[in-house]
Amino acid sequence: MIREFSIGVRTLLRGFGLWRTRPGLMALGLVPAVIAVLILAAAIVPLVIGTPSISSWLTPFADRWDEPWRGLLRTVVGLVVVAAALALASSVFSALTLTIGDPFYQRVWHAVEVDLGDPPPSDGGSFWTTVGEGLRLVVLGILIALLVLLLGLIPAVGGFVAPVTGVVLTGRLLARELTGRAFDARDLSPADRAALFAGSRARVLGFGVATQLCFLIPGGAVAVMPAAVAGSTVLARDMLARRPSAPAPAGVPGMPQTPGPRGS
Repeated sequence: MIREFSIGVRTLLRGFGLWRTRPGLMALGLVPAVIAVLILAAAIVPLVIGTPSISSWLTPFADRWDEPWRGLLRTVVGLVVVAAALALASSVFSALTLTIGDPFYQRVWHAVEVDLGDPPPSDGGSFWTTVGEGLRLVVLGILIALLVLLLGLIPAVGGFVAPVTGVVLTGRLLARELTGRAFDARDLSPADRAALFAGSRARVLGFGVATQLCFLIPGGAVAVMPAAVAGSTVLARDMLARRPSAPAPAGVPGMPQTPGPRGS
């Protein structure tokens, strides 16, 4: 499991290899990410600034507590609120970026498919498919944010469990969403996709968690998004190659090959 998780992390790093062969295309992928970040910053920055007031509003019962317990509780609650907001922001950012930049990311996806060899005949879904998947991503992101908030209310461990859970669940959601175009292009049914994800849980999680952690770094979301699209295409091809009787994909220039599991 640890080995598969690390392969998933390295798959994101392989996505950066496209900068070597398609620098102009990858640079175009930065534009929609910048637009999405500016939109989200308009909502996130006021929330972070107002976190003390939000924490006080959520914990009126602590008004009569003595310090430092009152301040400690409200600090933890504030951190949980920010963690939930970041979990939701990652989903909204991905949905916005993929929708705004659909023409750009379609070209990134296609470039990786061509480099890997034997690209699918279809284009990986229409614009409205991207919009629908983006709305689904936002709804699931809201549910994850609510779960993070609830977990944060658990005494003693909530301040640790909530952020970790948010990173893991959001990362898994991002990996599933980013690989969607490659699977749409192959007309895979939900059952087929579920089987692929079930056979590569740790690898998918490693890719998703690495992507989510990069998104949490200031400016990281903009820099990583084009590489995440490229890496997710490699991840999807790796997952398809792990199926029984599936041919192994060719190498991608600038992207070192990832070894499959022993016995495959």
